[in-house]
Amino acid sequence: MSHLDISVVICVYTEDRWEDILAAVDSVRRQSRPAAETLLVVDHNPALLERLGKEYKNDRQEVRVLANAGPRGLSAGRNTGIAAARGGIVAFLDDDAVAERDWLRYFAEGYADPRVMAVGGRTMPAWASGRRPDWFPEEFDWVVGCTYKGLPPGRVRVRNVLGGNASFRRSAFDAAGGFATGIGRDGDKRPLGCEETELCIRLTQALPDAVLLIDDRSVIHHKVPAVRERFGYFRTRAYAEGLSKALVARSVGADKGLESERRYTTRVLPAGVARGLRDAALGRPGGAGRAGAIVAGVAAAAGGYVLGSVRARRGGGAFSVPVLASAPTPASASVPGPRPASERPSVRGETR
Repeated sequence: MSHLDISVVICVYTEDRWEDILAAVDSVRRQSRPAAETLLVVDHNPALLERLGKEYKNDRQEVRVLANAGPRGLSAGRNTGIAAARGGIVAFLDDDAVAERDWLRYFAEGYADPRVMAVGGRTMPAWASGRRPDWFPEEFDWVVGCTYKGLPPGRVRVRNVLGGNASFRRSAFDAAGGFATGIGRDGDKRPLGCEETELCIRLTQALPDAVLLIDDRSVIHHKVPAVRERFGYFRTRAYAEGLSKALVARSVGADKGLESERRYTTRVLPAGVARGLRDAALGRPGGAGRAGAIVAGVAAAAGGYVLGSVRARRGGGAFSVPVLASAPTPASASVPGPRPASERPSVRGETR
């Protein structure tokens, strides 16, 4: 395969999303720039593994079904996909999202510059109710895994890409290791995140000249189920983000770990509150609710961050960064021969 061939990894964990999984795979098949392969990584669900194996048993060249080879959770599933990928670029798509036709084409264009190590895209919410709740601020669309108001438009350099709509050179993982386990989501447990943020910062520390981009022409549409349109989920997810950010800050340092968040909290969010209050004064629906949700979201995230920082200092919240084996492809030919996946010692709060 060429060093610009793209392997797409879709991590899956529940049969409840069966139709969504099939739709995600179908959207990859319809790309204007074809993927070299699609890897479905099943997270410790034997029934789903068997069912998907039967679904794609005659399509093993284009779609491969794999079992998560690591601990339960999204990070280990992604690492399993990375280790098995044959392409020089590895792209990630959420299992409840569909990609627009030119998604991979715009990703590939970014890698024309050899300094580019990662390219992300724009994720649009597909609300179960058919429309955005009046109270739900666009500045907090990251709560439902989507691109939020405040990110710059166009193709721009960023600190980190967003994991559900992202791609990396395979060599990026050779340099920095894989996604840290113990930070991100684990099945139906608390909705943690930030594993892609930690990886991207670690990547630029390992490769200081690396360029990371977001190209908002690389669009996917991400389903937002009814339960995630409720304020209870909003608050819980914001709190979990604070917990995750504390781990990231302890891993890579607060300066880098909170660099983008400072601008977001001092500029983007106050402007959002002001817009909400103005809309309320003008009698527009949801204005006061949006302003209140921003304040509540900041408070929840701050509370999670404080508690997460205390736990980290006391030795809790350990996580591991795996060293990934390279698939035998031309893209990894310069890397020393295949080695079994292993893990570095657990990180317990030290700054690197």
